[in-house]
Amino acid sequence: MSAPVLDIGNFTVAAGEIVALLGPNGAGKTALIETILGFRPSSQAIRLLGQDVKALPVERRVALGVGYVPERRRLFAGLTVRENLEASSRLRAADRRRRVDEMLALFPVLAQRPEARAWLLSGGQQQMLALARALMDRPRLLLLDEPTLGLAPLVVADLMGRLAALAAEGTAILLSEQRAGLALGVAGRGVVLSRGRIVRLGSAAELLADPRLADLMAGG
Repeated sequence: MSAPVLDIGNFTVAAGEIVALLGPNGAGKTALIETILGFRPSSQAIRLLGQDVKALPVERRVALGVGYVPERRRLFAGLTVRENLEASSRLRAADRRRRVDEMLALFPVLAQRPEARAWLLSGGQQQMLALARALMDRPRLLLLDEPTLGLAPLVVADLMGRLAALAAEGTAILLSEQRAGLALGVAGRGVVLSRGRIVRLGSAAELLADPRLADLMAGG
C-alpha cells in the first residue's frame, strides 16, 4: 500500500480522500493547516507523500504538491481573474497559459469575466477563483480553510460538488469547516479539534451518529 499523501500526528489523508477538519472558532483548525504548510513550527513529524517535511520551508512543501485555499480567500484584489491565476503558478509561461485556459473552462463563472478585477467579483466568484488558483499547479494535496464562509447555499452546493469531483480524480483534500453536517456530507472521515487538540476521530457515518458531536463542535 502506498504512503498517504499527508501523515501528521495520529491522522492521515490518502489520495482520493476528503477528510473533514472540524471544530468551533478557536479550536485550532487554521493553526493546524498553517503548520502543515510550514507557516508555523511543528512539534511532531509531518510527512507529505512519504517525505518528512518538518524542517522544509513553505515553498518546498508547495513544490511537493500542496494547494491552499485560505480563509476569506486572500486574492490579489487589484489583479484580474486571469492575472490572479497566472500569479499563483510556478509553471513555465506556455504551460501556465494553457493551465489558465483549463481553469477558465473548468469554472465557467470565471470564464465569463476573465478580465474583471478580483474585488469586483461576487463572494461566490471570488471563492471559485481562490479554488482555481490553488489548482493551477495540479496539487496532490488540497488544504481548504473555511471555504464556505459567507457563501449562498447554491454556491456552497456547487463548491462541495467540485471538491467531491476533485477527490474522485485522486486529489487528497483536508477540508476545514465549522458546519459538521456539510463537511461530513462529502468527507469520508472527520477529525474534531478542541483547544488545539484532536478530541475525536472517526468515519463520517460514525461522527454524524455520535450524540456528542454537537457538544464537541461547540468546544465542550
